[in-house]
Amino acid sequence: MSNIEKENPRDNYYVQTVNMDAPAPPAPQMQPFQRTYGNPHVIGFQAPLGMMAYGTVFLCSSILTLASKSVGQPNLVLVFATFYGGISQTLVGMWEMFLGNTFSATVFTTYGGFNLSFGALYLPQIGLAAAYTVDGVVGQEFYNAIGIYLAIWDLITFLFFLGAIRTTAPIVVTLGFTICALTCLSINAFTGNPHFATAGGALGIIASFGAYYGALSLFWTQQTTFSFIRLPPLITAPSNV
Repeated sequence: MSNIEKENPRDNYYVQTVNMDAPAPPAPQMQPFQRTYGNPHVIGFQAPLGMMAYGTVFLCSSILTLASKSVGQPNLVLVFATFYGGISQTLVGMWEMFLGNTFSATVFTTYGGFNLSFGALYLPQIGLAAAYTVDGVVGQEFYNAIGIYLAIWDLITFLFFLGAIRTTAPIVVTLGFTICALTCLSINAFTGNPHFATAGGALGIIASFGAYYGALSLFWTQQTTFSFIRLPPLITAPSNV
């Protein structure tokens, strides 16, 4: 018996009978909706927003370190570290975690916390400097504490550097010069030697431009600018090595 039989024509209509033992027709297949988040070609530690925030905070801090005699109080870095670096990098870290990029999420969220804590060093409400002040004079214990603080972040950056060797040259350069800058600044905090402060500021500027290059190589695309303006990401090693 066929699946559908036509019989008993009445008034130009057919009475249809259906074989109940026949298999049901397949249900229509729905195509999944693919959503793109940001730049789908971003690899690991290359999210432009996070790198721009990283480079901007480091650039401001390094310039103030080099110009400490003419600027005086370096409280300006509080604005960049808290409201740009801290908030932006923390958000980028959460977005990277949502996308499944564990390394990027860890790096950006960590440096978001670093920027927030670095900005808090200059908040009088925190009272960090006041805790080490005697008769209006900040004691050496305060600078030793800052040296320990910078040394710990130096170690964290070194661990991230080892994990980023196979990313891109700008990222490796950024983290490498960040390690050198934090090392010099930590030594300066312990010893008070101004030459280490100068070296730390100069190395920090180099690190910030490495971060800018890493960000702009992914931000300047064929959809936004001319080909002669775009920067290559400078891959250091293929992903299958």
